[in-house]
Amino acid sequence: MFRRSPHACQTASQVQIRVDGIAVSVPDTLSVAAAVLQVHGWQGYRRHHDGSPRAPLCLMGSCHDCLITVDGQPNRQGCLVPVAEGMQVERQGGGRHD
Repeated sequence: MFRRSPHACQTASQVQIRVDGIAVSVPDTLSVAAAVLQVHGWQGYRRHHDGSPRAPLCLMGSCHDCLITVDGQPNRQGCLVPVAEGMQVERQGGGRHD
């Protein structure tokens, strides 16, 4: 679905964030939504109430399909929040993630 250009990360610095309690290193040029997509793929972003996969749709702040908990604040639009060193991110919605 989404593919990152191999040239996009050549000059980016890495930051450490925690996604569901697990430390990961991601380019500092990413949004929270893009970082979670990079780590978990589209099927691991969040879940519908029935447990089926749900991914961000527009990645520009219009659809609200990227809602995620950032630093303890639920329902943040992950596509509009840039990653930052030490950020705590928790996927939300509809039950267990793999």
